Amino acid sequence: MTPAPWRDPALSAADRVDALLSLMTLEEKTAQLYGVWVGAATDGEGVAPHQHDMTAASADEYDELIAHGLGQLTRSFGTAPVDPALGARALARAQRRIAEAGRFGIPAVAHEECLAGFTAWRATAYPVPLAWGASFDPPLVEVMARRIGRDLRSVGVHQGLAPVLDVVRDPRWGRVEETIGEDPYLTGTIGAAYVRGLESAGVVATLKHFAGYASSAGARNLAPVRAGVREFADVTLPPFEMALREGGARSVMAAYNETDGVPASADPSLLTELLREQWGFTGTVVADYFGIGFLETLHRVAGDPAEAAHAALAAGIDVELPTLKCYGTPLVEAVRAGEIPQDLVDRAARRVLLQKCELGLLDEDWNPEPTGPVDLDSPANRAVARRLAEESVVLLDNPDGVLPLAPDTRIAVVGPRAADALAVLGCYSFPSHVLTHHPDVPTGIEIPTVLEALRAELPDAKVTFTEGCGVSDADTAGFEEAVARTSEADVCLAVLGDRAGLFGRGTSGEGCDATDLRLPGVQGELLDALVATGVPVVLVLLTGRPYALGRWQGRLAAVVQAFFPGEEGGPAVAGVLSGRVSPSGRLPVSVPREPGGQPWTYLQPPLGLAGEVSNLDPTPLYAFGHGRSYTEFTWDAFQGTATEITTEGTHDLSLTVRNTGDREGAEVVQLYLHDPVASVTRPDVRLIGYQRVQLAPGEAARVTFRFHTDLSSFTDRSGRRVVEPGVLELRLAASSTDVRHTTRLNLTGPVRHVGADRRLRCLAEVTARA
Repeated sequence: MTPAPWRDPALSAADRVDALLSLMTLEEKTAQLYGVWVGAATDGEGVAPHQHDMTAASADEYDELIAHGLGQLTRSFGTAPVDPALGARALARAQRRIAEAGRFGIPAVAHEECLAGFTAWRATAYPVPLAWGASFDPPLVEVMARRIGRDLRSVGVHQGLAPVLDVVRDPRWGRVEETIGEDPYLTGTIGAAYVRGLESAGVVATLKHFAGYASSAGARNLAPVRAGVREFADVTLPPFEMALREGGARSVMAAYNETDGVPASADPSLLTELLREQWGFTGTVVADYFGIGFLETLHRVAGDPAEAAHAALAAGIDVELPTLKCYGTPLVEAVRAGEIPQDLVDRAARRVLLQKCELGLLDEDWNPEPTGPVDLDSPANRAVARRLAEESVVLLDNPDGVLPLAPDTRIAVVGPRAADALAVLGCYSFPSHVLTHHPDVPTGIEIPTVLEALRAELPDAKVTFTEGCGVSDADTAGFEEAVARTSEADVCLAVLGDRAGLFGRGTSGEGCDATDLRLPGVQGELLDALVATGVPVVLVLLTGRPYALGRWQGRLAAVVQAFFPGEEGGPAVAGVLSGRVSPSGRLPVSVPREPGGQPWTYLQPPLGLAGEVSNLDPTPLYAFGHGRSYTEFTWDAFQGTATEITTEGTHDLSLTVRNTGDREGAEVVQLYLHDPVASVTRPDVRLIGYQRVQLAPGEAARVTFRFHTDLSSFTDRSGRRVVEPGVLELRLAASSTDVRHTTRLNLTGPVRHVGADRRLRCLAEVTARA
């Protein structure tokens, strides 16, 4: 029997979809444009903003909704604790039901969150993206993402809502933990690696939040964005462009925010002209949860759901998530009334169906049944989680060599984050994101605490523990015991930091924005009390953002920073403290000196730096890219003398990095650009390349960067991206402020306009190991 044209794999995807669209009714087309979230809470304690008043679809309405088909199924695993194997079978049944309900047998795309691992019960909780940035290791992030993708596909999920490519502009913002850092190049290279990994497993990666979300005024979630044209073009957009061009992402999520009065979800210049016409994107654009409805209820640029649907469709949003609000009956009635062109529906439906065709959901032999056993927290997963956690721990300071700890020392462990398993998890981990609503359900995965891991690492040490205080409350009753235990010890480990949560239920996470960068609650006062004992204090931070540490400058024996390092984070931190792990993490965000005076990131033009024009000095305590090691490295045999190249030329810089210490370690060689004179003000320095180099004791390697002038491009006064002639300075450095070698290039020739085909990455090569 000859299959229907849309089922025929011998035809092109375009021909198959065109054949299908020609037979579909308006209701069947619109049904492909929305998701359904069955079982979402409506009691105000949800996992998405305004979930309680925006969730419309109920289980009772489900049969009616799927009668014409369905675009997406929302978070079958990520809404409540579901045994993965049972959940996979339940999802397969739901897919068969959807396919059987419609005339054409088309299943839904199942999507889930996967920001720091598959957000599902009993799935591996990996380090958060800020920790990925701290690793400066794109290949390892790609390996992690591939494992996440395989786990998603093993249970029938097609699309992952990650990665977050927002560039940190104000560290008080609650979602800093979800970002990769404050630099667009680091964010773009790490983000593209994640996309490659997820897509290589056959899962659609969804870039979010497009665009500008992290630049909110006052660091408030969903607040208006007042970024200028050049900041938007040169800081906000490049990571998305890199993840599309170099990662191959097949989906983009429109952001909640408005920029200069225009909501992203209703902005055709962003979602169509830039994304599709200039960048050539051909995938699907999905709404952030309830983002289309927010055009009416929050932004007030639409008078009713039909107007919101019109604005979003015209802008370029193809799919309404997480559930039906605007793209159903209001849209159908408005199209029939001639108020919305049907061409907009056809355009979006075609994109959705093309993606379903790519995923095999239109094939005759489509089968939703899971194959093989389901294990979402395999030993191989945990090994990758451990390695990434270890690489992400940053040793900020160790002036007197207190670390590594002696194996038989007396250690007082103090602090509210030491003995809490959730202390190492971000807000999009399943235990923090969902299980807080199910207190009787076990976490489903093993999460060793820092205290447990330290005792395992140092079995001969005498370790005592007291909490001292809570994470965010004002109770100081525990200070006395904390001081007493510290006074009896050789060294104190103060394990402080954040509690991840949602919408004010934590100190870090979505909707958990901070007024300033003081440590939460009375943790700063506890640290003061511990330091006052005179016993060496090692500060260990488990946080989702950087906190101001200038108050303790010169008073601490050592400082260790870990950004929510995941289920293997406890052993990773303990391994650094014991010396089993030589720390190699580097800061993806600056650590401020003072808690106020924000926002500030290292990407500052001259007037954003310290100077005589203000009494406020924004210079960070620890710079972007900073991190120490337990071994020593030399950088010599530098080649990259001053030279002259054209505005479309290249120049190689190379040096030899040698491990001169007595233990293995990793150095991160960073390449920065300084543009002394330009037609618009430029950041004093910005990262344009980096290379992580692992070396055994005495081993050396040659590191070469191939700089292309495209990497010096920026947006000029006319809004065009240009490479300008003149002098540039290239700096090889261990951080944005620790410069080791410098070369000056004189760019000659005319101003050169560059576009979407420009080089985005500085190629680096490691050779001649000896």
